[in-house]
Amino acid sequence: MNPTLAGLLQALLLVAALALSHRPLGDYLAHLLTSGKHLRVERGIYRLIGVNGDFDQRWTAYLRSVFAFSAVSVLFLYAFQRLQNHLWLSLGFPAVSPALAWSTAASFVTNTNWQSYSGESTMGHLVQMAGLAVQNFLSAAVGIAVVAALIRGFHRNRTDQVGNFWVDLVRVTVRLLLPVSVVFAIVFVAAGMIENLHAATQVTTLSGGSQRITGGPVASQEVIKELGTNGGGFYNANSAHPFENPNPLTNWLEIYLLLVISFSLPRTFGTMIGDRRQGYAIVAVMALFWVGSASLLTFFEWQHSGTALRAAGAAMEGKEVRLGIAGSALFASSTTLTSTGAVNSAHDSLSPLGGGVAVFDMMLGEIAPGGTGSGLYGMLVLAVVTVFVAGLMVGRTPGYLGKKLGGREMKFASLYILTTPAIVLVGTGVAMTFRGERAAILNSGPHGFTEVLYAFTSVTNNNGSAFAGLTTTSTWWNTALGLAMLFGRLLPMVFVLALAGSLARQKPVPVTAGTLPTHRPLFVGMLSGVVLIVVGLTYFPALALGPLAEGLR
Repeated sequence: MNPTLAGLLQALLLVAALALSHRPLGDYLAHLLTSGKHLRVERGIYRLIGVNGDFDQRWTAYLRSVFAFSAVSVLFLYAFQRLQNHLWLSLGFPAVSPALAWSTAASFVTNTNWQSYSGESTMGHLVQMAGLAVQNFLSAAVGIAVVAALIRGFHRNRTDQVGNFWVDLVRVTVRLLLPVSVVFAIVFVAAGMIENLHAATQVTTLSGGSQRITGGPVASQEVIKELGTNGGGFYNANSAHPFENPNPLTNWLEIYLLLVISFSLPRTFGTMIGDRRQGYAIVAVMALFWVGSASLLTFFEWQHSGTALRAAGAAMEGKEVRLGIAGSALFASSTTLTSTGAVNSAHDSLSPLGGGVAVFDMMLGEIAPGGTGSGLYGMLVLAVVTVFVAGLMVGRTPGYLGKKLGGREMKFASLYILTTPAIVLVGTGVAMTFRGERAAILNSGPHGFTEVLYAFTSVTNNNGSAFAGLTTTSTWWNTALGLAMLFGRLLPMVFVLALAGSLARQKPVPVTAGTLPTHRPLFVGMLSGVVLIVVGLTYFPALALGPLAEGLR
């Protein structure tokens, strides 16, 4: 089959599968987050942690719960790595160094999954299973819990309560993430992924050489790695490794899994607020950016100026031949538009403009469709800004979903939008200032700058994918990137939950003839414009110094 046609069919099948999943999964999530009944296992967990599941929390208590849970998770995962050499199934690996253990703990707790290490030669099976994989479940559930609180803020009136964090966390994990992961783990094993507890095995290669290959419980962790938009690979090559991604079928399934929850959450939003048209408008904006990104990145990778690229037929450097351009570009676009960070090709080897698209995807705040929960709450904050801008243009007090948007709400929204760019640009600037840290850059010129810009963009937006070419194993890099992950994850949540509390306390504002309809194509276009102008252009000077300069040179 023609590679172009095969790529198009792959994309169309993916769109169809996501469209079919949108309604049932979105409605199920809405039921899960609004049901007053607790399962027996959930009640047992509440008693174990000392929580009353029948009482809601104010936004401040909800935020304290998020912070407390995150802090305990970081400490637990840090200790787990530092004690690895004393644990069962350590495979003889030593304890992880303090700086790397800190960076990895911050990475997996914040749903970033940035890895400054080679998984198969650093982490034992128990740390992978009971440490890293557990955080893959819980960090994804935290994101969904926070967006659930924001949705309740839009829906509830004259109250200071936005839900119970512990109930949301447990329900999402027990009723959604675990069951889906079990089913798809079986599918992945049947499709050729490995699932065992083997240590390194000595094998003879086709060329007659010798190589040690580590086995492990890969299939069970690969599911939640994608489903929870995590991205941390069991192997250093991540989803380019044949044990993690053996064939085009598993490649397609991984893309589907990393998109399905985030593309279904707008349906959950519409169902919970009682107006599904609002959810359709949000998912339309997400789909526009996803289709645009995937199309552009694929187009740039099909271009093949230069002798080597003409001989290969496309920009095949750094890509798996068994997956091809279409499978690699679609994966790269989807993973950078979510907070997944998994890769099935070397992003450092993308064409200059193709790499620029991947960086820009993350700079948009990963809202198309974004991470589990984080993508939707980022898009809703931008929707608030869009309504406010529209209100300024017509001289009316802006309102969204029956809630008045005053100075307090806009301060929270503005701080949310400004936080991530500030961390990215300041971090990049500081790293480029120090000669010792610049020595970690493999390439010179614009491409080297892009490597640093990509790293801080990836960790601050909790993506975790790496551009490669940047050695981040030093104490400075591990510390700086770890702080960027935590600030990039937790600070925006402060403003999201504060906005939720402010909206929940309001009384509903009646809809009038002057109220902006937020479910029509006009609003979809306005919201898309705000995403590009307010968010995208913030990074234009940095992009001009990196991928744009390299691509136009």
